[in-house]
Amino acid sequence: MGAMIADLASWVLIVIGAFGVLTGGIGVLRLPDFYTRMHAAGITDTLGAGAIIAGLMIQSGLTLVTVKLALILIFLFFTNPTSSFSLAHAALTSGVAPKLDHDLTKDAEENREDRS
Repeated sequence: MGAMIADLASWVLIVIGAFGVLTGGIGVLRLPDFYTRMHAAGITDTLGAGAIIAGLMIQSGLTLVTVKLALILIFLFFTNPTSSFSLAHAALTSGVAPKLDHDLTKDAEENREDRS
């Protein structure tokens, strides 16, 4: 019974992680500017990879593999937000302006006019 609960919990986490990776990947492709794409990439790294690794940790049991996965998870939770912040800060200081709401509205109106 305990093994079945562990399998179920690990697969739930793996599916949540896969959904996070898929959603983040779609966001990277579909979102309008650099900063929103950076947010989608950060979600993919932190939520998706974190949930998948947590699911794999449950699946592997109490072994050396679990310790290694835990170290990878800790490393990811420290490095992913830091690298996302550094990349966004570098873009902002180099002059990449974020799109504002009125810019997005104007782009949507132009796209509607192009279709007609």
